[in-house]
Amino acid sequence: MLKEMNRREFIKASLATGALVLAGDMVKGGINLAYGAVKIPEVEKATVTVITDNYYNAIMQHYKIAKRYGIKPGTDVYKMNLHAEHGLSYHIETVLGSNPHSFLFDYGVDFQGVSRNMELLNIDFRTVEALGLSHGHFDHWGTFLEILKSKKEEFRKGTPLYIGEEGFVERFSQRPDGVLSLGQLKREDVERLGFVKVVEIKDPTPIVPGAYLTGSIERVTEYEKGSPYLLIERGGKLVPDNFIGEYAVVLNLKGKGLIVLVGCAHPGIVNIVKHAQKMTGIDKVHAVVGGFHLTGAKPELIQRTVADIKAINPDYIVPTHCTGYEAITVFEREMPGQFILNTVGTRYLFTV
Repeated sequence: MLKEMNRREFIKASLATGALVLAGDMVKGGINLAYGAVKIPEVEKATVTVITDNYYNAIMQHYKIAKRYGIKPGTDVYKMNLHAEHGLSYHIETVLGSNPHSFLFDYGVDFQGVSRNMELLNIDFRTVEALGLSHGHFDHWGTFLEILKSKKEEFRKGTPLYIGEEGFVERFSQRPDGVLSLGQLKREDVERLGFVKVVEIKDPTPIVPGAYLTGSIERVTEYEKGSPYLLIERGGKLVPDNFIGEYAVVLNLKGKGLIVLVGCAHPGIVNIVKHAQKMTGIDKVHAVVGGFHLTGAKPELIQRTVADIKAINPDYIVPTHCTGYEAITVFEREMPGQFILNTVGTRYLFTV
């Protein structure tokens, strides 16, 4: 680990040029993906349950494909409310030929809150076939070990955890008052659970029938450069994190197109959607759901991102988590017929 003084000295020298270095690394990409390389099978149905997110509203009504979690009459309202946090977690189900499959994707931060949400949302761990982790930030893996320990009797032996490059590496954030460690999920702690098999991926990979992981994201836009203030340690130095191992989930809904699910979209949400299109050879996008990492972004970056997503023309756009209030309001204004405001506990029902 770097000594604190070395860390400060490096950051002073590197942050001024960090954005340029990061942009160069991301544009190069290092990915050679042929158009339509993955023949992703069509699903007849998919259900995406948002276990936790930054926002909860107990009185929102069902809207289009969004089925809201509601408190039923006659129940104890104090025990039925869901927990919201700066974190994200999904339960995803696919149906192919009447056969259901399910997996968990990201896990939030607070064990008490997230595990209670899972109980209230009736998440059945006995049916979970796989585990996915979008990237190595604490707000996506924070509850992982505790959730699995608490439910170890319900998980299947050998349940795979799919994780990208540098998924087990400590992350940092440069703040005005110094460097903040964002923690680290350790491989040895995962393996110590005894029933989880770690699977590290770089390329497009099936996670359950009907669902693919993108693998590392190809960078094609020139404006999605990432943040020079999110850091990773390489070779004894803190450098801007280019999130080479961050991945998204892609489904192909029969007759309607791609469903793209993301954690934080550090590689850029437009890059991710274009990568999914190229990976599958399918241009039609049915839905884009997840954190788009536009919190605090400059207005011109938000406008360019929204314009490019609008040009892709998904049937539904559901910004969550780290998208940020400013960007969410622009998506709502520019794509009013496609926009859905997310809230914790919402189930998105995708059917043919």
